Amino acid sequence: MLTAGSRRELPASWQLSAHARRLVTVALGGLLIAVLTRRPEFAGLAAPALLLLLARQRDQPATIGVQVATGSGVLTEGEEGTLLVRITGYQDSQLRLRLAPAGWISPGLVQAGADGWWQVPFRPERWGTRQLGTLEVTVTDRWRLAQCRMTVSLPLITCYPKPARLDSIVLLSKLPSRLGEHRSRRPGEGIEFAGVREFVPGDRQRRINWPATTRRGTLQLNTFTAERAQSVVVLMDVSVDVGEAGSSSADLAVRAAAGTAARYLAARDRVGLIRFGSQLHWVGPAAGRRQADRIMNLITSTAALGHPLDVMAGLPHRVLPPDALVIAFSPLLSIRFVESLRELRERGFATIVIDVLTAEPGTGSRDARQFGTRLRRLHLLAALANRMWRLEQDAIRFSLREIGIPVVRWDGVTALDEPLGPYTRRPVVNR
Repeated sequence: MLTAGSRRELPASWQLSAHARRLVTVALGGLLIAVLTRRPEFAGLAAPALLLLLARQRDQPATIGVQVATGSGVLTEGEEGTLLVRITGYQDSQLRLRLAPAGWISPGLVQAGADGWWQVPFRPERWGTRQLGTLEVTVTDRWRLAQCRMTVSLPLITCYPKPARLDSIVLLSKLPSRLGEHRSRRPGEGIEFAGVREFVPGDRQRRINWPATTRRGTLQLNTFTAERAQSVVVLMDVSVDVGEAGSSSADLAVRAAAGTAARYLAARDRVGLIRFGSQLHWVGPAAGRRQADRIMNLITSTAALGHPLDVMAGLPHRVLPPDALVIAFSPLLSIRFVESLRELRERGFATIVIDVLTAEPGTGSRDARQFGTRLRRLHLLAALANRMWRLEQDAIRFSLREIGIPVVRWDGVTALDEPLGPYTRRPVVNR
């Protein structure tokens, strides 16, 4: 399904093509040689070029129509997309298109399509909502004597981050009384076998365990565990971005948040997202396909208006339910974010922090580059400053572990199951 944009009329400024300029050079050269040598036979060299130049069309169109069609859906990092372009308003002309992409786009080979549409393939390399770039359109006449060049600004496209792989999930020890797919400790109407107990009048007869009844001499009944759903809040810290573009801390946090939200939504849990940046944005926990679209739109959103960061301490229950599991992705470079984690733990939330810091100061953001430049100027203090920075980061992580917030590292390459392995094998105690 395609979304066609409105047809735009662009002014066409016609001029001599490179082929016509070569013909002019040949004609003038032949005439000049004939005059200098006083031999008219050299003028015959200019005759074919002059005849071709006389065939140039004079009534070129003043405007040319351009229509661009983009896909209605969004793309994912590394997924190939196609841009369709149709040029109208010219006859007996030749057309050439060239995509001048933005730095985050890898262009492909332009191909002629059906019904006058040209296919311009491209591949986005980074997530976000950005402009696709510009399209250079070159139109030449039938004899390639005149041409016009136009530059068309392409529309914005939305590229979702490539979700990190997560197969297992973290479960709480006490699940709320909400129908779901997770096995709880309480008996109920699920399908997971829990044990055998004595039959009580009013129980369903189809659940009678006849082998156990034969052994014990009394009616025995099969019991099952209740299946419940939990609320999960993904806390994404993009307030500080350190590292190379494409593998920075913000990129890893975004991909991990997208993969985690998709995994828990597939398990029919209620999932919410809190984006911690220059402002605070959130989507309350919910389930379903629409919730997945809301979360991905918030991840890739560039909206500047939001809530102050101080609101984090008093978020309403609809955004942060009391029985929710909080999974945070952060480089732990923001003191305000670290304090927010401590406040969440004091309020009794079961919290797990995934550390996405894979670089040291000196790469990534502008402040970090300036800091790294000053360190390089002071060669004798560079090693000491880096060591002090590592000690400070270790102290922050140790303080979080002391109050019951586990901190694990993720390199952005392996699956999230590897750092979360110790917490997916057994339920996480919540209070």
